[in-house]
Amino acid sequence: MAARQSRVGWLFDLGNSRLKCAPLMADGRAGEAVAIDHRSGTLAAALDRHLPSDFDIAYLASVVDPALRVEVLQALTARCRRISVARTQSRWGDFRIAYADPARLGVDRFLAMIAARADSRGAVLVCAIGTALTVDLVDAEGRHRGGRIAPSPTLMRDALQARIVQLPASGGSYREFGVDTLDALAAGCEGAALGLIERSLAMAERELGAAPTLYLHGGGAPALLPQLPPARWSPQLVLDGLARWAALDTKP
Repeated sequence: MAARQSRVGWLFDLGNSRLKCAPLMADGRAGEAVAIDHRSGTLAAALDRHLPSDFDIAYLASVVDPALRVEVLQALTARCRRISVARTQSRWGDFRIAYADPARLGVDRFLAMIAARADSRGAVLVCAIGTALTVDLVDAEGRHRGGRIAPSPTLMRDALQARIVQLPASGGSYREFGVDTLDALAAGCEGAALGLIERSLAMAERELGAAPTLYLHGGGAPALLPQLPPARWSPQLVLDGLARWAALDTKP
């Protein structure tokens, strides 16, 4: 049975693997999020379980292919009066992106930087570990210095298994030098991600003259956190940025 009617807005972060949903609270913040694996083929049923049957407005950030985005938009249209789709902008207050064409910077990265900058008020290095691993540097004045995109440890494992079937796509524990295949895979794939993040931190400190605050989010981040003690674990960073975007949404 669908949840009872609600007049609040809802926030939706549609990524390559999961749809994260959270209510927009009265104070303008994102509420507690629910993550739905949309690859399971049960997206409509999951939305029935977690969403109210009627609400005013949906705010959507999407980086997926158009077909899946249309499926989600159709499901939301049946429940809410208006849908507002977030888009990357060249400027957001004193925050300025490095890309000449805003459309080429994923809106999830844009929103995560907005949220991290608002939380820190200083220079930030924002790392997402999902299907891809992304890194973005923003200086203390709000200027995006650019970023990196690489395969995440999960994608590395999947790619290895696709080419070498005897290498499992999961399993193993991180250690600097694995003593069996599973641990060696974890050490190699997680170590590659750690190396990219650590080098990004070092280069950011060299470029800025001071170390930025490191923010981690995404489903693959918890596995890396024990090896990155200075990091701030912010699982709702994109939704937090989307809530800020929603606060200034002035569409009729």
